[in-house]
Amino acid sequence: MIIAVDGMGGDFAPDCIVEGCVKAVNEFKDIEIIITGPQDIIKNKLSNYQYDKQKIKIVDAKDVISNNEQPVKAIRRKKDSSLYKALNLVKNKEADAVISAGSTGAFMAGSLFIVGRIRGIDRPAIAPVLPSKGGPWMLIDCGANAECKPINLLQFAVMGKTYFENILNMSNPTVGLINIGSEEEKGNTLTKEAHKLLKESEINFVGNVEPREIPKGETNVLVCDGFVGNTVLKMYEGVASTIFSVLKEEIMSSTRTKIGGALLKPVFNKFKKDYDYSEYGGAAFLGVKGICIKAHGSSDSKAIKNAIRQAIKFHKNKIIDKIKAEIENEKQEKKDN
Repeated sequence: MIIAVDGMGGDFAPDCIVEGCVKAVNEFKDIEIIITGPQDIIKNKLSNYQYDKQKIKIVDAKDVISNNEQPVKAIRRKKDSSLYKALNLVKNKEADAVISAGSTGAFMAGSLFIVGRIRGIDRPAIAPVLPSKGGPWMLIDCGANAECKPINLLQFAVMGKTYFENILNMSNPTVGLINIGSEEEKGNTLTKEAHKLLKESEINFVGNVEPREIPKGETNVLVCDGFVGNTVLKMYEGVASTIFSVLKEEIMSSTRTKIGGALLKPVFNKFKKDYDYSEYGGAAFLGVKGICIKAHGSSDSKAIKNAIRQAIKFHKNKIIDKIKAEIENEKQEKKDN
């Protein structure tokens, strides 16, 4: 398997990107990595590590797309950028997957315009896997589509269910619709009509899920439009960050609390590991014809390595073929009814 990695995407590029790629080729078998970016810079960073030189190649790319640029314009104009060239490798079948920690908007736009949509999918979606008390859960969509139609949410559910059961090895995962109340009649026109479609489908639909129930992790795949999803995701991240910050301040506030904190260190370490986003690698763009994994902008080398692991599992499990089959089944089911 060949994986293209945007060497200049992310807050800590290219250092953490290069280190993550080296960790990946040293740990995972039967993969090759192509890092896109300024050849001299990437080559210099690679010289600091020991690895099989045949497993990492560089494709020179002089330009970089920043988070401040208009995504569509940037991907169309900057054809010598590290992101554009990484996506083009997938389009031209020179790579099986692409990973970037750079601009989410530009990556999504490039995935659509360069790699292309799966036939039958109206809108691709961003689908991160997140930690919770009950285990990992998926949020789809978390920002690609601010405005949706009910059919879009049904397709998100089909794609999310297919990905979740194959990547996280869970048979018949539960699917819920994020809403302001658990009752079927609650919500706006979109959620009411989407609820009907989901209920009539063959998906293991458990109904509406209120936001306060999300952290419990009792539902495996949570479906919503990108506006709601992005709000949920950022609130989730913000609350977690605030709790850790306040907790640290309280522990360091006196000698007694410092001693207590030291005694509880193993508990805190386990908690941090269980809720570490880097364990899951990144968010898959579901609905495009190639494997596209968006790593968090602040990804360290561990997160990049795990994003590569995620791409490997995606490839081995033939997720794109399975999504195509599920979408066809859903269309056929509608015709039969």
